[in-house]
This record gives sequence, C-alpha cells and structure tokens, in this order.
Amino acid sequence: MSLKNWDNRTWLSSKKYILSFNKFLTKSSNLNSNSKILDIGCGRGKIVGSLSSKLKLNSKPIGIDIVNHKDKDKRINFKNIGALTFLSKNKIKFDLVLIKQTIHLLKFNQIKILLSQLKKNLNPNGKIFILTLNPNKNEIPNFKLMKNKLSKSLAKDKRILRHILELYPKSILKKFSFKVKISKRKYNDMILNRYISILINLSKKQIFQGIKEINLKYQKNINFNDKLICIIIKNN
Repeated sequence: MSLKNWDNRTWLSSKKYILSFNKFLTKSSNLNSNSKILDIGCGRGKIVGSLSSKLKLNSKPIGIDIVNHKDKDKRINFKNIGALTFLSKNKIKFDLVLIKQTIHLLKFNQIKILLSQLKKNLNPNGKIFILTLNPNKNEIPNFKLMKNKLSKSLAKDKRILRHILELYPKSILKKFSFKVKISKRKYNDMILNRYISILINLSKKQIFQGIKEINLKYQKNINFNDKLICIIIKNN
C-alpha cells in the first residue's frame, strides 16, 4: 500500500489546518520546551515540525513513517522504520505520542501490542493521542464507490475505537473539527492523487468515473467539516 499522498497538497498540509490542530493538541496536553514528542505515521512531519517551533522544543520531535518522503520537515528527527522496531531500541521517555489517522492500517492484535509498548515509553504524565475520522458524523466529499469503501473503513474505525476503549477504559474522548473550503478542481486533483487510503487500490477507470460523479454532485466550491475523534490514553 502506498501512502505517499495522504498529507501532500491537501488541507491537511495547510498552515491554517496545522495551526488549528496544534492548538487542539496543546489545549489537551501539558507541553513545554522540554517535552519529548513522538509522531507515529508522521507523513512529512509538518504537524509536529510546526509544534516544535511553537513550543521552541529543546529536542527535535521524532517522526516515524514507512515512506521516506523527500520533502519531510527538517524540524523533526525522521525515522524510516516500523514503530515496534523503533520502540524495541528506544530509550527516550515521551510526553506526547501522536497517532493521527493511521491506526486503521493495523490489525487489532498489532494495536494492542503497539499501545502496550508505547505506555512503557511514556513519562509519568505522558499521553497517547489516537485520532481517526469520526465514524458517526463524517462529511468527506465522495462518489458512489468511494462512499462504499469509506463506509466499510469507518465501520472498522468504530470497532478499533471500541477495542481501544475496552483496553483502556479510563481513556478520554475528544473531538476535533476543521472547516474545509476547497475548489472542486483541487479536490478532483486530490482524488487523482489518491489522497485517502480507500482510493489507493482503485483503477484509473474507477477514479475518472468518480471524478465525473463529483462534478455532477458538487458545486464549484466544496465546503465541509473534517471531523476527527480523539482517544487520549494517559500513563497514570
């Protein structure tokens, strides 16, 4: 599975989105210049790179991703390695671990092992933030085949959320929402680039058919709310 496009030239990489998301992170955690941060599935690392500048971190955040992007943020310490491999050798205790919109790529047993290992790598007041698309109130613009695949993916997300809450019943649930305003032309370009994982295995014919449906379904400009659910697991 290729995940090269998930945060490339979308609202997820915009300054406005990153500022809004980092405001959400800092409100829900006790971060300062001495904080140690780990981002699992960091993509290009723009979010924690920006957070590093905002907090004036003494130590670069560590970003882990299986895709070694050429344009990754220079403000992070990037590791092109699997999370469990990294944790098996890690000696740093983290104040914040971020897992944003990647947990659905793992199986239930892998999630259980990963979270167990992460808890061992937290400082006493450290927190794990797990974010996924809100499965109950999703507004992502879609076409018929995309909607079907998204529904299946969101159903899996629901099971994952339930699974995590069963493992860590003292977890805190929060919501994050960002108002997206995007031209239909730009959104079609994102579909062409398979910006979301459910589009990755679609054929060119299916993608072009989807774009035709988008053109008929939406106006010139598309407005919607990108809604996420956040599970916060504390170390104590």
